Amino acid sequence: MIDPGLFLAFAAAVTVLMLIPGPNVALIVANSVAHGPRYGLLTLAGTTSAMVPQLVLTALGLTEMLGTLGVWFEWLRWIGVAYLIWLGIAQWRAPLIDLTKARPQPRSPRAIYFRALLVSLTNPKTLFFYGAFFPQFVTMNQHVGTQIVVLSVTFVLIAIIVDGLWALVAGRARGLLASRGRLRNRLSGGVLIGAGAALAFARNK
Repeated sequence: MIDPGLFLAFAAAVTVLMLIPGPNVALIVANSVAHGPRYGLLTLAGTTSAMVPQLVLTALGLTEMLGTLGVWFEWLRWIGVAYLIWLGIAQWRAPLIDLTKARPQPRSPRAIYFRALLVSLTNPKTLFFYGAFFPQFVTMNQHVGTQIVVLSVTFVLIAIIVDGLWALVAGRARGLLASRGRLRNRLSGGVLIGAGAALAFARNK
């Protein structure tokens, strides 16, 4: 099984990252405000449906790769640390985006679901992020495949809970998103930089 300390750190990091809005949340909020929470939850169903095959691909690839890397495993994790810090710096410096201007989809359950699925599925950064993030919480003295499955299931459950809350409180969250664009960038960038730096520090202990 996965190390309890690493699992708690993973759950905390994922929760914080999910609380910081991105493209999926923008779409969830837009549809919730325009059509009601039910349509926000339908959008969530679409983004989650995309997340599952992405995580399956990540799990299969990482299990195979980590099983054969051996002594190179630590190098992979250092690459992941560098990638997380780079993402954090890019997010910190990113131009302000008003998430409240995200256009809602036409009021068609089919259109809303498949649009959300497509937006999430075609994000080119997702698989790279999973590939960099997950190995930081895996130990080689335990069964790698089991650990990645546990992390993947945990990731999906946290995403459903947090994004579901966004859908349900979208009306109030919309005003917050409009007035805190720079803070949003600083928080998301800071979380990624902090996660990378903390994991780098942990490697030296």
